[in-house]
Formats: sequence, structure tokens, C-alpha cells
Amino acid sequence: MTVGSARRLWAIVPAAGRGERFATDTPNVPKQYATLLGRSVLEWSLHALLAEPRIHAVVVVLAIGDERWPEAARKINSPKLLTTVGGAHRQDSVMNGLEFLAPMARADDWILVHDAARPCLSGSDISALADALEESQGGAGAAGVVLAAPIVDTVKRELGGALETVDRAGLWRALTPQIFPYAQLRHALQDAAVNKLQVTDEAQAMERIGSRASLVRGSPFNIKVTRAEDLKAAADILKLGESSQMRIGQGVDVHAFGAGDHVVLGGVRIAHAHGIVAHSDGDVVIHALCDALLGALGDGDIGQHFPDSDPRYRGADSRVLLRVVAQRMQAAGLRLVNADITVLAEAPRIGTHRSAMAANLAADLGVAAAAINIKATTTERLGFIGRNEGLAAMASVLLSG
Repeated sequence: MTVGSARRLWAIVPAAGRGERFATDTPNVPKQYATLLGRSVLEWSLHALLAEPRIHAVVVVLAIGDERWPEAARKINSPKLLTTVGGAHRQDSVMNGLEFLAPMARADDWILVHDAARPCLSGSDISALADALEESQGGAGAAGVVLAAPIVDTVKRELGGALETVDRAGLWRALTPQIFPYAQLRHALQDAAVNKLQVTDEAQAMERIGSRASLVRGSPFNIKVTRAEDLKAAADILKLGESSQMRIGQGVDVHAFGAGDHVVLGGVRIAHAHGIVAHSDGDVVIHALCDALLGALGDGDIGQHFPDSDPRYRGADSRVLLRVVAQRMQAAGLRLVNADITVLAEAPRIGTHRSAMAANLAADLGVAAAAINIKATTTERLGFIGRNEGLAAMASVLLSG
């Protein structure tokens, strides 16, 4: 997870604010924890960051005594999440995030800062920023990049009760994320603190020390939730993009029969005249499903994650492996829409076991059993399956983000 050669990309999300301009029917709830389509605003704001593989880790900067974060973290369930304590103002919280990263980040690592109250950030905007960094290594863009949207409305300035039209040419709305080198951003925020200056974003702090970022055009729908009415606008935007990311994967697994008196399929032990020759429990259903999921994620295959050369997986319960893959799927901000699995075998027959198999897989993937379809076929006594030398399974999955 690097940008350029060895420069890592870290994200800081200041989430310690109280949102004093924000008021809903639920009092004393900071805007980052307001409910938005079944999740908190903060969960949505972290979604695209956690799904971007080039981001090494995400530091969420929290208020002291934040009692809502543990539940949000449990639901997100990502190993990329780190936390530290925030300060009185946004720039103080970003500075605390930088200090937290001091033992881990290099001076030339990149720091991405994103508002906790911008829930509509898209994966394509994150990718565009990371691409801009990779293209600008050593060039003019190396000072940093800022996501921005051009101003398209006519702009007015109020002067003593009268209005004056402002030339909008060259004017942009600064959005987040904004990305800058670690050491430079830390210096810029320290300088602002020493001079007792409040900056509205990281780009302003960098400008004060003579460092100007490049603009990367972002979506105008990347709105900031400031007032309660902004929640409806954010919900409408998220609904429009609800099915924007659809990923398909397929997997196949084959095992030979050997000594034994049972096989395991979909986590169900089924009596049979033969066992399975395998490093783990030889569950072809789960192995094919794992490969399909990893394929949809663009995350390699089951052999890369659980190699048969590793003694830890000798005789392993394949449902444990499936739960690990499910965690990777959730960390990428994706969910299973459905899975279709076919078992290819002359024997054993699986008709009476399909419901139990589907229930196991659904429980491990966090979906309803109706999302899992399992069927079986023979090969009309053709090939190694027809000769009862082994069995196989094929799986196809659809993921949505």
C-alpha cells in the first residue's frame, strides 16, 4: 500500500468536533454520529478511505470520552483503523493525528486529511488524488494535492447591505481530502499554532509557509454536513450511488477422494465412503466461495492468503477462512448481494444438507440465507468426477458497495 516508490499514504480524519451549528431531533449527538441511511455520518465518511488499497492506515481523531466510537468501530471492523485523542479545534485535532503518527510515518510520507462530516466521498475521487500523487513524484505537484470543485454559480459579496458581483473565474470550492507531505504539514500547523492563527483547512496552513498545492477536480456532490437539513441532501446523493460499485467474482475448487468416512461441504460433515485429500478440511464449497469473493475484491486467491505450505492451516476449519475473507470484504466497503454455488459430484448427494450449508455460509458472511443458493450436478459418469475419484465446486458472487 504505497504511493510512488516507498512513500506511504496515511489518512487522518478529525472527528472530535461538537457541531455547534448542527441540531436534530436527537439532542447532544455530534453531527459525525448523526444517523444517515442506517449508519453514522462518520461511518460513511470513512467508507471510501478504507476501501482504497493505497491508504496504509486511517487515524480517527476522537473527542475525549467519546462513547459512540466503540460501536461504530465494531460495525466497521477494519484492521486499518487507528485512533487518538483530538484537540479544541480542527487544526489541533489534525496536529494530534500527526503527532500520533510520528513513530510510524516518514518525513516524506503523504498525509491525507478528510472531514468526518463529508459522507459522500466517492472511491473515484480518492483514486484520482492518489493517482495525481503518483504522477507528480518529484514534479510541481509534489507540494500536495487538494480535491476541489469549480464554482458554477454567480457569486455575490455583501457590502453594507448592498450586493456586489464577484468574478468567479478561477474560483473553486475546496473539498476534502487534501494531501500533503508529513513533515511539511506538521511544520505548517505548528507555525499556525505558534502565531495563534486559526486556519480553515490544511491548504491554507501550507500556503502560509509558501507551499501551494495542485488542484484535483472532485465531485460537487462531496458535500459537508453542517446543518440538519444537509442530512437529507447527503442521503439523496448516497442513494443515487448506492449501486454504483458492483463486483463479480468466480471461483473453482477440486479435491481428490482419499481415506476416510466423510466429506465436509459448506461447513457440514456428510458421511461418505471416502474422505478428502487436502491440507485443510478440503471443503470445496467454501474454497470455491472464498476464491470467488477474493476475485470480486481483486485480492488474489485463497492460495495466497492461506497457503498449503503453512502448517497453521493443516486440518483447518474452512469456515474460519471464510470469516477472514468476509472481514476483507467488509473492510473494502462491500457486501454480498448473492452467491450461486454448484457442487459437481457423483456422490455424496447433498439435497438434504443444502439448507444447513446455506445457513452456515450466510452466518459467516453476515447475509440472509436466501442470498446463498446451492445446487449440485453430476458429470454423467464422465471424467475423474464420473469415476468417483474426487469432487469439485464452482461459485459465483455479486458484491455491492
